Amino acid sequence: MMDGQGGAWGALIAELSELLGERLSTGQSVRELHSRDEAYATPHLPDAVAFPETTEEVSRIMAACHAHRCPVVPFGIGSSLEGHVVPVKGGISIDTSRMTRILEVHEEDLDVVVEPGLTRKELNEALRATGLMFTVDPGANATLGGMAATRASGTNAVRYGTMRENVLALEVVLADGRVIETGTRARKSSAGYDLTHLFVGSEGTLGIITKLTLRLVGQPERISAATCDFPDIAAAVDTVILAIQSGLPMARIELLDEVQMRGMALYNPDLGLPERPHLFLEFHGTEAGVAEQVESFREIATDYGAANFQWATRTEERTRLWEARHTAYYAARSLRPGAQGVVTDSCVPISALAEAIARTKALIAEAGLVAPLVGHVGDGNFHLSILVDPEDAEELAAARALASKVSHIALELGGTVTGEHGIGSGKMRYMRDEHGDALDVMADIKRALDPLNLMNPGKIVEV
Repeated sequence: MMDGQGGAWGALIAELSELLGERLSTGQSVRELHSRDEAYATPHLPDAVAFPETTEEVSRIMAACHAHRCPVVPFGIGSSLEGHVVPVKGGISIDTSRMTRILEVHEEDLDVVVEPGLTRKELNEALRATGLMFTVDPGANATLGGMAATRASGTNAVRYGTMRENVLALEVVLADGRVIETGTRARKSSAGYDLTHLFVGSEGTLGIITKLTLRLVGQPERISAATCDFPDIAAAVDTVILAIQSGLPMARIELLDEVQMRGMALYNPDLGLPERPHLFLEFHGTEAGVAEQVESFREIATDYGAANFQWATRTEERTRLWEARHTAYYAARSLRPGAQGVVTDSCVPISALAEAIARTKALIAEAGLVAPLVGHVGDGNFHLSILVDPEDAEELAAARALASKVSHIALELGGTVTGEHGIGSGKMRYMRDEHGDALDVMADIKRALDPLNLMNPGKIVEV
């Protein structure tokens, strides 16, 4: 890559500087911030970083980049986990952090129109007085544009769905600068190809999302959270499977194995939870409905040996519990100070969950690695944080080999190599195994919308 201030894209950068002024940066520190995300991936500097404030500016940036044949990578907040925002071919990073407006709130229709740089927490804070909420919660306070681009989900997906179910419509700027609108605010449509959900999960490889219409739900009358522990992980998994198959409408059901709980005890000693496999749960509904859900779950869990039920009904208690869950990665790393985590993300049909986790735990023991397990197991989705010394090439290779085996277990059981983190550059090698000839169709779509391969090149599919 050549220096952005006068190298490969010097003429383009001069043009964009005239358009954006100080909102185009070629400073080293700004470029470094946009060279990586949270993945264990090699950083690459963009040549410049643009900070547009309107769809028109994004369109003009894209048209200029198209004319100069310059790669473009959209950037939200950098919390993605598979190298999605790493500009592996250099070019321009388009940072949406100045596009944060809530454009329309339709309380009676339960939807909202927002710009892509708004975060999920900012949206819910603004909605608090309306009695409505946006439900997708990936843990990180990610931008809504980035969440749509990666088809994010998280702890609430078992009840409310992922970004796939909660995005109604989009405004997207294409590679050549054209602006299109996909979908409507109507709750259903049979009008042509579903372009909205083509862009949801496209990871910036087909266009840049500049506006989102999102589904909202009413804030529940009653919320109750709980934890309980089990004699072994198989009992916890069997409890989850039976609870789901019984139709219990749980809002969240999270599994943490005994290794993860050891890290939780180190990182969050005030939780006071034993170092045994745990489920973290949450129930939403009416007063009577939640009480019925809680009792039904308790009966199922008790049959599998669950103990030490602890209930949290006050907001501050629930917040403390879920903040502990959302910081599980950092708790895992406390097991081995100085280590980094190689994170996996497999998802299988719920009936195959017990086998997938049992085989995974056997592989961890065989490899002799420390790899705490957590998961949104109501969806059949679980993660490892394989702890490695980043300076130890042999150990890193062993961790990556373990991650690969776990991915192949998911495929063997009819699942996917990524339930929610996405493909980025980190999981491209599994795409043929998972999709077969359908990967060629994805490449055809990529060529049709981005024939010059300028949109986040080197991600999802090679062209």
